[in-house]
This record gives sequence, C-alpha cells and structure tokens, in this order.
Amino acid sequence: MADTCGQVLLGSGLTVLSHPLMYIKVLIQVGHEPLPPILGRNLFGRQVYQLPGLFAYAKHIIKIDGKVGLFKGLGPRLCAGTIGTIVHSRVVQKCQEQTTAQVVASQQKAVEGSLQHVVNETTKEMIARSCATIVTHPFHVITLRCMVQFIGRETKYSGVFDSIITVYREEGILGFFAGLIPRLLGDVLSLWICNLLAHLINTYTIDDSMSHTGEIKNCSQAVTGFFASMLTYPFVLVSNLMAVNNCGLAGGLPPYASVYPTWVDCWRHLSREGNMSRGNSLFFRKLPAGKMYAIDQKRFF
Repeated sequence: MADTCGQVLLGSGLTVLSHPLMYIKVLIQVGHEPLPPILGRNLFGRQVYQLPGLFAYAKHIIKIDGKVGLFKGLGPRLCAGTIGTIVHSRVVQKCQEQTTAQVVASQQKAVEGSLQHVVNETTKEMIARSCATIVTHPFHVITLRCMVQFIGRETKYSGVFDSIITVYREEGILGFFAGLIPRLLGDVLSLWICNLLAHLINTYTIDDSMSHTGEIKNCSQAVTGFFASMLTYPFVLVSNLMAVNNCGLAGGLPPYASVYPTWVDCWRHLSREGNMSRGNSLFFRKLPAGKMYAIDQKRFF
C-alpha cells in the first residue's frame, strides 16, 4: 500500500509537470496551427520554413488564457493517473499471486532472463496495463475534450463531474470509450515490441562478463521503449482524434477534422493525407508537403 501511495504521488507530480507539453501536443494532433510558418534553420543550417515549436505555442496559449491556461484538463488527467496506478498495482499483485500458486503446484519456474520468463512477465504487464487503460479511459476522453475546447473557445467540458454528465447525456456509455480500441492496440504492441527487442539485445549482444552490465541493459530497455513508442505513435494519434471526433467541439468537426464512422476510417484518411506522424515532434516542425496555410481557420488544408 505504501509503494502504491508513493507511485501515485510521484506520478501526480510528473503529470503536473508534463501537462503543458501534452496539452500542446494534443492541439497539434487535431490540426490546430494558430501561428503561421516562420523562416528558420534546420539541423543542417539550411533556411527553411518551419512551424512554431513548443515554446512559441506555449507563449501563444499564455497570451490568450494566461499561465493557468496551460493546465486545462489537468483535473481529469490526475484522476486517470491515480485510478490507473491503483488498478495496475492490484492487477499485478493478483497476477503475481496466481503465478506463485502455479509454480508451487507444478514445481517449475521459468529461468530469469529466459524468453519464457520475458513472455510471462510481459503478459502480466499487458493484462495490468489493459485493465488500467479500460478503467481510466473515460477520464482520458474528458481530458482531451477539455484541451480541444481551446480551439473553439467553448466551455462545454468544465469539470470532471459535469463532463461525465455531458458525455453520458449526449453519447451514452459508449461515449466514454471513444478511441479505446486503437489506444489498447498501441499499448499492447508497444509493450511487446519493447520487451522482446530488449530481450534479444540483452541476450545476443551484451556479454554478462562486461562491466556495468546492469546499466547497459537498462539503457537498451530505454532505447527499445523509445523505438516502440515511435512505431506505435499512429495508434496514439488515431485514438486521440477519435476521442474528440464529432463530440460537438470545433476541434472535432470540419474543417479541423472529418467525421469518421470508425477508427479505421480515421487511420486511412490520415495515411492518405500523410499525417500519421502529426504532433509526434514539438521541435523542428517542418511544413507539410503540398499544404496551404489558412490564416482565418488557423490550419493547413
């Protein structure tokens, strides 16, 4: 219980610190570009037109809503983080107890570091993460909609409880789980890619006789985690777009977004437009190829 409380406190602190970054990323994901392209330099020193990055975007939000404006949607996101941590911890504990009982019954235990051990641990983590994601997804949906209100200056989603009532009244139970399927798929794929790649690297490229083996293995886990998150980013993008799609907010309706019947239609449209990585980078944002900037609509078309 003490470990869970510590995780909740640490997670809440990190959530508060990272919230402005997520806020800006979400606005970029839905296609809101309030600032026109500027002439800058790329990594090679060449002059190119670039989209304003994280800090310019943050200054724009502060200019309109003040510094407090950077924390829109923080309440439901903290709720999601707290509940998710508790659910994840409880599910992991139950899985661990079940595994221990099975080992005692069969008197066989997978060797630590073996492929079977990695598969077993990844399966338990997958179950725990999936349960936490399903339980907290309604708060995730509310968080995203609170953020996207910046585009149309709406106040439809103003608090956790009021937002719950609004979603239920307009969309029913299913409204709380908009975008859940691509989010779950992305989480599961990212977890398996990360752990299996890390296992292959640690098994076939790192010699246990080397010094600082533990640090090297931790580094490989971090690198594979980053690589997996890059590969599965389109699932995150599609999930976030579906969470706000056709919900009555300007950011989820034309001209910012088409109305997608399913998340597969959203995926196909983004892929066709070449926007599968939109919002993935907050720095050195290059101009979309073949797109024109509409000043009045503050978006590309």
